[in-house]
Amino acid sequence: MNAKELFMNGEFITADKGMISVRTHAFAYGTGCFEGIRGYWNEEEQQVYLFRLREHYERLLRSCKILHIHLPYTVEQLIDISTELVRRNGQREDVYLRPVAYKGDQIIGVTLQGLHDEYILTSEPLGNYVEITGLRCGVSSWRRIDDNAMPARAKICGSYVNAAFAKSDALQNGFDEAIMLTHEGNVSEGSAENIFLYSDGEFITPSPTENILLGITRDTAMRLAEHELGIPTRERQVDRTELYLADEIFLCGTGAQIAPVIEIDHRPVGSGKVGPVVRKLQELYFDIVRGKHPEYSPQWCTPVYPK
Repeated sequence: MNAKELFMNGEFITADKGMISVRTHAFAYGTGCFEGIRGYWNEEEQQVYLFRLREHYERLLRSCKILHIHLPYTVEQLIDISTELVRRNGQREDVYLRPVAYKGDQIIGVTLQGLHDEYILTSEPLGNYVEITGLRCGVSSWRRIDDNAMPARAKICGSYVNAAFAKSDALQNGFDEAIMLTHEGNVSEGSAENIFLYSDGEFITPSPTENILLGITRDTAMRLAEHELGIPTRERQVDRTELYLADEIFLCGTGAQIAPVIEIDHRPVGSGKVGPVVRKLQELYFDIVRGKHPEYSPQWCTPVYPK
């Protein structure tokens, strides 16, 4: 993991001691939830900026509520723990924080009630999760799980088996990433990313009712598109064949960042190259997350080291 310490159940400990039992409930049944938080290194300022830290922890606590997990921390405390962990590890590079809240009992039985809740936070170096210079995607035969089966608005550990099926098939079929449909056949999201289409001067993205994760990067992209590029975003149902006719497409998420899509199901998206609109949005995003934008960086980026 290339980190000296992690935070586990109320204390900072050395990374090699951060272990759970093989009988842990969350390990056996997937009864946990998590977040992925990126930190970006700014060489000029010698600073790591953690992006939209508050919004990530607000979402973590919403996921906990759905799973009957009760953490003894406020959002402010979780923010402080995060910055201290990166400082303790002396990380001066791009990092990825993974907070996990989970059912820690060592019992057999599929229940959420009456179990002990535990919490782990790790921090490790991370580069690009997917290619950001042009993805080739395939529509998956695996359908996105429904809200009444495994709510996508919570980042539930067990639900990512669904994503793993889709992503693995995509890779085996020669694609970089999968695009998943709902059981009704509408576009939902990538294996672990939200999706945006650019057509006729506007962005289009599946609505929250299409079993998507309400992504923080998704929200970021919508705000930047409107306020900086003057491009509105419509949230609605999206048919599969709309993917083939879009001028530009991108996937986004904490891991994916802003990742242009240049091909879907062996059909070029637009010209088959990264389009000018998505490229501009991507450049703006990376300026912001590295603390270089005078308006958005101060409100969205939490510095780790004292200035």
